[in-house]
Amino acid sequence: MEFFEDIAVGQRRELGSFTFTPDNIKAFARQFDPQPFHLDEEAGRNSLFGGLAASGWHVGSVCMKLLVAKGKEEAAAMRAAGETPAVWGPSPGFRELKWLKPVLAGDTITFGSVVESLRISEKRPEWGIVQARNLGVNQRGEAVYSFLATAFVPRRSVGA
Repeated sequence: MEFFEDIAVGQRRELGSFTFTPDNIKAFARQFDPQPFHLDEEAGRNSLFGGLAASGWHVGSVCMKLLVAKGKEEAAAMRAAGETPAVWGPSPGFRELKWLKPVLAGDTITFGSVVESLRISEKRPEWGIVQARNLGVNQRGEAVYSFLATAFVPRRSVGA
């Protein structure tokens, strides 16, 4: 993971893709969001979604999984190159969560993240604050999911 000084507004990270199948949609729904249109094809077809729909929370969970996996991948690559990766801090939250279009069984969503703003923390100058727009796009190029994430990122040095 990069240090605050290594991040630029507009920087993009490709996080990966995930295909939502009837089986994984139903398994998630049974455990976390047991609404009929997430559990049954017929109920999904008869809903305003027009098909078996993934829970928005399922889509968000997949995005989080891919974000974490990408961070681990980047940290491993840095270590392999003899560099020390930054250990990011917690997230103080997110804003503007939007489920823009239904994710239906068979859809493959590709996730990415674009840095929108950077600032140094006033209370903890050893940390920077990064805001990034996370977006999911289906196989037709349609945006289906979006949120603005905030993360604390360590600075390489406070004087930097």
